[in-house]
Amino acid sequence: MTLRVGAHVSIAGGVDNAVGNQLDVGGNCGQIFTHSPQVWQDPNIGDEEAEKFRTGTKKNLKGPWVIHTSYLVNLCTPKDDLREKSLDSMQKEVDAAAQLDIPYVNVHLGAHTGAGVDGGLDNAASVLDEVDVPEGVTILVESDAGSGTKLGGEFEHLAEVIDRTEQDVDVCLDTAHMFAAGYDLSSAPAVNETIAEFNDVVGLEHLEYIHLNDSKHECGTNKDEHAHIGEGLIGEEGMERFINHPDLADVPMALETPTEDGKSFEWNINRVRELRHDHEE
Repeated sequence: MTLRVGAHVSIAGGVDNAVGNQLDVGGNCGQIFTHSPQVWQDPNIGDEEAEKFRTGTKKNLKGPWVIHTSYLVNLCTPKDDLREKSLDSMQKEVDAAAQLDIPYVNVHLGAHTGAGVDGGLDNAASVLDEVDVPEGVTILVESDAGSGTKLGGEFEHLAEVIDRTEQDVDVCLDTAHMFAAGYDLSSAPAVNETIAEFNDVVGLEHLEYIHLNDSKHECGTNKDEHAHIGEGLIGEEGMERFINHPDLADVPMALETPTEDGKSFEWNINRVRELRHDHEE
């Protein structure tokens, strides 16, 4: 069982810089934005930097990388203009993934904003159906903290999207989001139960990536605020079991932990390695 763990790192100065940034924090896989996630923007990656990224990744990292889409993307929206922008953005992200030899593009379902759960899930599936996904790239739907009308907080939402779209989509589970949405991960038995439920509802064969984050808020609060590994309300026991759960041991993990209290990604990656029992690299 190979431990694949890394962080969400910056591409400032060129996407090829992400490789060195990942190595600097001790990661061997990880996540990037192709541009600022707060705006509608095209990835705009030059051929030379793409080549450097691909070469650097192959030489230095275990991989895989995942691209996280813009925060503005809303697959569930009933609004035509937002739907079109979301579709256009998704298309450009999967094309960028192909350019960079990145196998995954991660996206939140978004909020149905009055369309209802069923309507929102249908909207999401229909947007996904229209994306022309290049060979070798898979879209991952991320679990959500479930506040307001956001979908993806319940495993059933993820299962329904997989079922309703003609696209082959898989899942990225975020530990802080799952916990916020009401899935307990704070003890070894709770982790076992939650993973078993995910397998029953969605299927572990669909789990391709994990966002590993502790939570600053209680289980079921729908509040999404990440904490250092083992130091939040999921805590050390839950995190240790999650990291070592036999069904999850080979799934790559990207950290989105905060930089505060003198602790950064490097501290958190080291913490994951300390909690992992087999320590294989």
